[in-house]
Amino acid sequence: MMRSLAALSLAAFAFIVAPPSASAVNIEKIVSPAGIEAWLVRDQAVPLVALNYSFHGGSSQDAADKTGTANFAADLLDEGAGDLDAKTFHERLENRAIELSFRVGRDEFHGSLRALSEHRDEAFDLLRLALTAPRFDAEAVERVRRQVIAGLQRDTTNPNTIASRRWWETAFPGHPYGRESRGTLESMPTITADDLRGYVRRVFARNELTISIVGDIDAKTAGELIDRAFAKLPAKNDIKPVAEAKPSGLGRRIVVNLDVPQAVVTFGGQGLARNDPDFMAGYIVNHILGGGSFSSRLYKEVREKRGLAYGVSDSLVWFKRASVVLGGTATRSDRTGEALAIIEAETKRMADEGPTADELAAAKSYLKGAYALSLDTSSKIAAQLTQIQLDRLGIDYMQRRSAMIDAVTIEDARRVAKRLFGGGMLVTVVGRPKGLESSAD
Repeated sequence: MMRSLAALSLAAFAFIVAPPSASAVNIEKIVSPAGIEAWLVRDQAVPLVALNYSFHGGSSQDAADKTGTANFAADLLDEGAGDLDAKTFHERLENRAIELSFRVGRDEFHGSLRALSEHRDEAFDLLRLALTAPRFDAEAVERVRRQVIAGLQRDTTNPNTIASRRWWETAFPGHPYGRESRGTLESMPTITADDLRGYVRRVFARNELTISIVGDIDAKTAGELIDRAFAKLPAKNDIKPVAEAKPSGLGRRIVVNLDVPQAVVTFGGQGLARNDPDFMAGYIVNHILGGGSFSSRLYKEVREKRGLAYGVSDSLVWFKRASVVLGGTATRSDRTGEALAIIEAETKRMADEGPTADELAAAKSYLKGAYALSLDTSSKIAAQLTQIQLDRLGIDYMQRRSAMIDAVTIEDARRVAKRLFGGGMLVTVVGRPKGLESSAD
């Protein structure tokens, strides 16, 4: 209850005044006294500070036989640190309405902090303890381990999880991107507190640390707080190299039999790297095909015209060493083949013909407006600034983005559509799809 009230108190402040729009965001590059770089957006409208950061080294740093180590560590960082046990640490957070969160991606370890300005010193002290002196006490380790294993056991009968996991392990066999970042029923019992400490020691360092701060704070104070949390970390990480990879199995369909009412479909293929010159054109084209809006071709053909699924979408996903276009849907078992045939036909039509001029214009308008609306809290702005830094898009990307979208021509869109969707897809289906079987190509 106390944690819920703390979150509500921060949320109430967040909605007092809307944060600046994307075009009005003034980003400063600052350097702390210890030499740590960060991006800062000052916003005095609300008395809070939002911090977002990432370390290079996510689940791809897990040992092959101990998948889930990074995610396990993230789950335990607020379960006691320094001289504070788990109960005391949580009480300190709740009593000051401080929000700390940690999550793991394939390439990065991400974290965030949000606190009222009057409690920011204590918030950054608690973050420092979590990052530099996590306890990994036996009681907390075993308690969280049981929770993770229980979730993994539930996943063994979850068609969405099975379809996704099978897709990734088939697309990236033997590669860190193909492993289950949450771990497996086999790996989780083997992970020790020393494994967790080893991950933290190798990954949490200053040399590949990306930081963004948004809120009621000046550059001098922001630099001091950054050092308060991060200056005592090691200067250099010890990251294992990750090989370049492309998705395998394109053209293949894998059907996994599971007794569930609906069949779940995951589909995808080769994507575009974030630094690819064709990325923006690919982003627009993918939005037209199945980018999640009600106007996409897949949504219209699969749901609106035929009522085959509640939803269907796909998106571009990129990592440091690979990129994919990935989508999914769920539909009745006796109509799974029909739904999949439509998805494949629309994907092929996009590759062969590209979008129309009207579709391109509508997508550009939507994507420009939606981006501005997505930056409606300080935390979201901070997270977006971190991602812009990770993608190396430049400090003026928010100001340039609309012009980059406008610069995509119909010729660009049609050329990139063929490149993006002309290489075939890997499809995984979980359920009892009538008349649908696995195929090699």
